[in-house]
Amino acid sequence: MKNVVVTGGSGKAGRAVVRHLLEHGYKVLNVDLAPSPDPLCHFLRADLTDFGQAVDSLRVAAGVMDRRRPFREAEAVVHLAAIPSTGLVPDALTFATNMRANYNVFSAATLFGLGRVVWASSETVYGLPYTRVVPDFAPLTEAHPLRPETGYALSKVLGEEMARQMHRWNPGTSFIGLRLSNVMDPEDYGAFPGFTAEARKFNLWGYVDGRDVGLACRLAIESSFTGADNFNVAASDTVMTKPSSSLMAEVFPGVPVAGSLGEFESLFSIDKAAKTLDFRPAYSWRDAK
Repeated sequence: MKNVVVTGGSGKAGRAVVRHLLEHGYKVLNVDLAPSPDPLCHFLRADLTDFGQAVDSLRVAAGVMDRRRPFREAEAVVHLAAIPSTGLVPDALTFATNMRANYNVFSAATLFGLGRVVWASSETVYGLPYTRVVPDFAPLTEAHPLRPETGYALSKVLGEEMARQMHRWNPGTSFIGLRLSNVMDPEDYGAFPGFTAEARKFNLWGYVDGRDVGLACRLAIESSFTGADNFNVAASDTVMTKPSSSLMAEVFPGVPVAGSLGEFESLFSIDKAAKTLDFRPAYSWRDAK
């Protein structure tokens, strides 16, 4: 699958995904409301909450000719377009926007018989931010109960169910949901040493480098997986300089910790993504110069 539509390719994660795919020989069409500040591929302006525009975004891909990389027919879609977090607009608008975009893009993908939909779910499905609830255990695996606390998180939980049902209707299209941790770029890393345990407890001190999001998306496209399932995508470490076991004992003293944690090991298990998608993060803020 070398011709890929990336929705939301102008956003933080989207730019990293577009760049990674291009570097690995893919032909990419970026579909977004605004052009990317880093215009690496052909851009199509579309509002994906409108079903007709979502359908056209995949249909017209066959007619897009980027002089640098001719794009003939979409074979997969990486769906990242969304209001990316809570608190940016009223919660009801976040929910409605994300749900409609998910439905429209998923439907368009099945309409055209695309073999693969890779899409951005979220770590928030587990109960983040941890203000009213606490995790049942750590590190968090995909088996942890889902407890959406915001309209944003609820749109991700329901998006996962939507993907399961749409795959049931259309077994030829597989759906891979990536439960992304807090996406960070190298320029963000300078702030990490100043983080406090309390300030970052909202997501168990997790993050993922944007370049590793690109890697995860490519591996999901190339995977032999068929069906509809969801995978944690996070860095292998936390954002903190304090050991992970100490963080849990200090902030979540009653939460069971499975096994023996590495010194700065992430509290989001990526074992399932490693086993199924061969995902192993390549970047850590501790290695940044």
